[in-house]
Amino acid sequence: MVHHASCLCCADLLRGQFGRRRFLSMAGAAGAAMMLAPGAMAAEGHYEAMLLTCIDPRFPENSLNYMRGRDLVGKYSQFSFAGAAIGVVAPAFADWEKAFWDNLATSMQLHHIPKIIAMNHRDCGAAKIAYGAEKVADAAIETATHKASLEAFRAAVKQRHPALLVETGLMALDGKVEMFA
Repeated sequence: MVHHASCLCCADLLRGQFGRRRFLSMAGAAGAAMMLAPGAMAAEGHYEAMLLTCIDPRFPENSLNYMRGRDLVGKYSQFSFAGAAIGVVAPAFADWEKAFWDNLATSMQLHHIPKIIAMNHRDCGAAKIAYGAEKVADAAIETATHKASLEAFRAAVKQRHPALLVETGLMALDGKVEMFA
């Protein structure tokens, strides 16, 4: 394709007048065109889930791998705070509850999610803060503590949003997940 001096995309370049303002204008137009391209993901739309995870820096990659294994990458929103489901239901974190419910409502409104996946994890410092060291003293007690918090979380979601599906799981340090029905 041959461009001429009269071409809008080249006129300023050929005259040596391609300044910052023109660059930003063209970059903005190009960005807008890409966003309108068929198949481009948007802030609003129909997504498959919201993932609730803990802030523990050991788990983002494992969480992403879990979602990748379910073919959900790019198809879910995510909310993270200490303890995941524990942060929603434990009295020690009662001040956080509103933030979670507001975020869930926003994800439901913008993303039209049909389900939420709550993923607690083993060796969780927030579980220790919320329930005490004795409630995570060994694997069996720790599992029971997480399972109880996840069941309370499921019940709270069902009470507020009966149509929303709820999946709950407990992730091990190696990324393996035990799901609870």
